[in-house]
Amino acid sequence: MAQATRAARPLVRGRAAIWVAGYAVLAVGTVLYLGPFIVQLANSVKTDADAAANPLALLPDPFSAHAWRRAFGLDTALDMPIGRWLGNSLFVTVSVTVGRLLVDSLIGYALARLRFAGRSAVNALVLAVLAVPGVVLLIPKFLVLKQLGIFDSYAGMILPLLCDAVGIMLLKTAFEQVPRELEEAARMDGAGVFTTYWRVVLPLVRPALITVAILSFQGSWNEFTHFLVATSDPAYETLNLGLARLAAGPLGGAQQFPLKLALATLSTIPVLIVYLLFQRHFIASQMNSGGKS
Repeated sequence: MAQATRAARPLVRGRAAIWVAGYAVLAVGTVLYLGPFIVQLANSVKTDADAAANPLALLPDPFSAHAWRRAFGLDTALDMPIGRWLGNSLFVTVSVTVGRLLVDSLIGYALARLRFAGRSAVNALVLAVLAVPGVVLLIPKFLVLKQLGIFDSYAGMILPLLCDAVGIMLLKTAFEQVPRELEEAARMDGAGVFTTYWRVVLPLVRPALITVAILSFQGSWNEFTHFLVATSDPAYETLNLGLARLAAGPLGGAQQFPLKLALATLSTIPVLIVYLLFQRHFIASQMNSGGKS
């Protein structure tokens, strides 16, 4: 008995060492990942002089909310229509997210379940789109939008983003994991293709839908290059586009680190809120590969 106990001690110590090392690696990774954001937040509540002299200090000396007051448009000396930028960003982002869920799920279901001529070619084309850098499409996008007459409009900002190759492939994989017997039973009860897709299959891939929604919201909220070529009217500026033009203009020459970092922090808050609200479903989708709700 004593010999068995002595023999087990090295094993327990080895497991404890692995446990400590694993958590140490996680702690270091957390610091490296969250460190820049914490420094950004700390500098946003400093004075300009303190941020320039002590950029890595986490405690402001003195504390100042002046940059945040300016970020929310309370400084009339700086033309910064935050309300309009936020409104445009929210409208475009929500429209793209809802539209992309519908379009991507329809295409994904068709590729996963329907048999039609050219199905393999369409599937290969979707995969090929993933290999095309988005920057090479900027000039063609601009020319197409001008030709269609939707340049400088919400339609030109939203419609080209309603289809996403990544979302299509994620939902296609999720649909393929749904048992076919459920669809066959629905068709025996008289359900058509769309009814089967909408009422039977779609609810079963909810985690995958939420994953696509989070990725779509994040991508369209942070989108910059498409909006840059889709509009030139300040009335349609999104938050990122407005901040970029502001940084290149009135804030281009001055340091004003607290204001710039406060604006950058403000632009990350909506994405953070969406992720925190739906992270449980996002993690479930990663664990279940979209096969279960």
